Amino acid sequence: MQPLADRLRPDSLEDIVGQHHLIDENKPLRKIIDSGSIPNLIFYGPSGIGKTTLATYIAKRTNMTLKKLNGTTASTADIKDVFKELDGFGGINGILLYLDEIQYFNKKQQQTLLEYIENGKITLIASTTENPYFYVYNAILSRCTVFEFKSVQPNDVENAVKRAFDILEGENQIKVEFEENCIRTIATACGGDVRKAINSAELSFLATDTVNGTKKITVETVKELTQRSSMRYDRDGDEHYDILSAFQKSMRGSDADAAIHYLARLLVAGDLISACRRLMVCACEDVGLAYPNLIPIVKNCVDIAMAVGLPEARIPLADAVIMVCNAPKSNSGYMAINEAMADVKSGKAGNIPRQLQNMHYDGEDNENKGQFYKYPHDYKDHYIPQQYLPDNLVGRQYYYYGDNKNEQSFKAYWEKIKDVK
Repeated sequence: MQPLADRLRPDSLEDIVGQHHLIDENKPLRKIIDSGSIPNLIFYGPSGIGKTTLATYIAKRTNMTLKKLNGTTASTADIKDVFKELDGFGGINGILLYLDEIQYFNKKQQQTLLEYIENGKITLIASTTENPYFYVYNAILSRCTVFEFKSVQPNDVENAVKRAFDILEGENQIKVEFEENCIRTIATACGGDVRKAINSAELSFLATDTVNGTKKITVETVKELTQRSSMRYDRDGDEHYDILSAFQKSMRGSDADAAIHYLARLLVAGDLISACRRLMVCACEDVGLAYPNLIPIVKNCVDIAMAVGLPEARIPLADAVIMVCNAPKSNSGYMAINEAMADVKSGKAGNIPRQLQNMHYDGEDNENKGQFYKYPHDYKDHYIPQQYLPDNLVGRQYYYYGDNKNEQSFKAYWEKIKDVK
């Protein structure tokens, strides 16, 4: 039997759930569809949010022949088979090629499409869950318009879930009743994936006994079937890096609640190593010299987490995340090393001053023999002015004191010492 998600494919734009920023009245993609002149398109976004549904609707609306290929399984021969139909009955109104997961096509396969989308014989709608600007060949990208699809909000998902149960009722001639919040629970637990919500609805229907011609679906049944369905995570994909980015930015922004939330998403996905790595980076980059004692504390928490493993690792990591969020912040060390490395990479290095070099033999041609290094510990306050930077960088400043209490105390100390000299 055809999957329930396919049986639910809407017949109008109004029945498509979500994507209001694209297909509501006066929105860009809606205007393109209503014009009847469809350009080559790339739909970018998570799975299960309507990319295939909208492509199918567009094909029906334009009376073009719809051909579907999937980048994970299709070969160059499959593409050429589509081209062969251009001169046949199927090509009379044009062919709309829906290429799902285009990121799995190699460069040669993508190049095979160029001639036909260039001359207009084939209209391409490609979809991808990965950023197309990284994964789609530039020549294809330049001939397409990219639209980003968003995860569907629970209120919109509820409409799809209700339609799913209506179809199941009609097909099976069985009445369906719900405990309070059943539909909302499914809609919320799917993580914005409409297909996943529809599948959960069908599973809930199948897992519920029929009594006197009625199935009464309970919240308990729904929760058992959807308890892990809200996670979107691919360790090599955009979602992985988005979560890590949100995790560090939340810690940098001192929002403990948000940081703990993103830590939870990493740990539920089993990505302990990424959580630990980003936590240590944040302690050094974003807390840094404002509270340097925190760096070994965070390292100890990470060591404990790696030693005990999940699920107990969540406890020391949560402690460390909350400490980082609540610590004063400074990126002065991070900025200093970035500036210094930029100078080195651009060739601004120069010779190391003679007094800082390791002791070398002075040749007979050297009229000013000796190293002339002044040992700071031989002087008051263990400080003596002398040149440390190469000649071409004298006066270059990389480190600027942060405005936190710790660095300001350093600043006051050295200003007092150096002003005396």
